[in-house]
Amino acid sequence: MAKVLIKKLDPAVKLPLYKTNGASGMDLMAFIKKTINLKPNTSSIIPTGLFVAFSEEYEIQIRPRSGLAAKNNISVLNTPGTIDSDYRGEIKVILFNHGNKDFLINNGDRIAQMILTPVIKIELEETNDLPESIRGEGGFGSTGK
Repeated sequence: MAKVLIKKLDPAVKLPLYKTNGASGMDLMAFIKKTINLKPNTSSIIPTGLFVAFSEEYEIQIRPRSGLAAKNNISVLNTPGTIDSDYRGEIKVILFNHGNKDFLINNGDRIAQMILTPVIKIELEETNDLPESIRGEGGFGSTGK
């Protein structure tokens, strides 16, 4: 288990938690003073009141909650959002309303999931030729329907 240090902006901020033993993501909650009306086809940055620190071999990904997506067409705009190990600012979530109805966000609402994932650093080696593959340069849709 990896350790993540977490600081709350205010004593009223709720810490994220796993809802079940098998859950991979911890639910993040909105920490707002007044209700936010997220209109159709718009986004809003929702604060959580949380700050984190963790080791550089990890990143935190912010992902949508499936229930919000399925029932209300609400998603995280930059899915997955990335929190780098050297970021010390407040975790904020960019929510987007893909639906055709207003969506109200209240203080304490579960708005996204937070997942800690390993980061594998890339060592780039420049070349003029890449090895052949079965797919080659085939792009979008090239492997079938």
